[in-house]
Amino acid sequence: MRVLHTLAELRAALADTPRPAFVPTMGNLHDGHLSLIRQARTLVGPGVPVVASIFVNRLQFGPNEDFDRYPRTLARDCELLEGAGCDLVFAPDEHELYPAPQTFKVVPDAALADLLEGHFRPGFFTGVCTVVMKLLQCVQPSVAVFGRKDYQQLMVIRRMVAQFAMPVRIVAGDTARADDGLALSSRNGYLSAAERAEAVQLSLALQAMQAAIRAGERDVTAIEARAMATMAARDWKPDYMTLRRRADLLAPTEADLVAGTPLVALAAAKLGATRLIDNLEV
Repeated sequence: MRVLHTLAELRAALADTPRPAFVPTMGNLHDGHLSLIRQARTLVGPGVPVVASIFVNRLQFGPNEDFDRYPRTLARDCELLEGAGCDLVFAPDEHELYPAPQTFKVVPDAALADLLEGHFRPGFFTGVCTVVMKLLQCVQPSVAVFGRKDYQQLMVIRRMVAQFAMPVRIVAGDTARADDGLALSSRNGYLSAAERAEAVQLSLALQAMQAAIRAGERDVTAIEARAMATMAARDWKPDYMTLRRRADLLAPTEADLVAGTPLVALAAAKLGATRLIDNLEV
């Protein structure tokens, strides 16, 4: 496996190869990231390179978020990537990827991007779309794999790629979970031992929302309010615990519930100083 730090090195390494599979990351990797690498390998087979990027993207962090303290663990990440079957790691510094201020930005459709995460993290999806667009241009993959844990992000990226007619297939990787059900996340490392034991309650709350719908309960507002109250009673600070249509992340109508329209339960909540997200399809 080779670790490349410049765009010139990356392009030289890919010059005589088939178009690769690509997994973009911000580093501080866990088994969820590695499962995406393994999935990418199966999608393209032997002889086609798998590329991972490691870049902590300032553009998607708000002014009071954790950009400066986000863990940078490049050496460990590279060991894990090599073991998972990655061929090339693109790990540019900030000046390499943004040699001039990034004044051209990709602004996604507010109808999707200003909901949920976009509401609580203004500008987040503009930062995500801009860096993903740039990385896709750098790597020129045939397929890119993104985790389903970031459900709204996956939807935004898929729409961006479709609307710009980009020649890349976006594939979703399933959410990797710890044995107790907690969705794996780089930010789980911020949790204390007591917080880590409590953190599983987020996925349990989503399971309760899923179970209510599957049992035929139709009052979505009541289901959501119950989930919010449950988390608040456990000293979480929930931003949202919500049921939405999978197709567009809008609230389901009574007709949707009668027709069995596919839904997804989504959650974002702070436990102590750490904000966690998760989702569960219904």
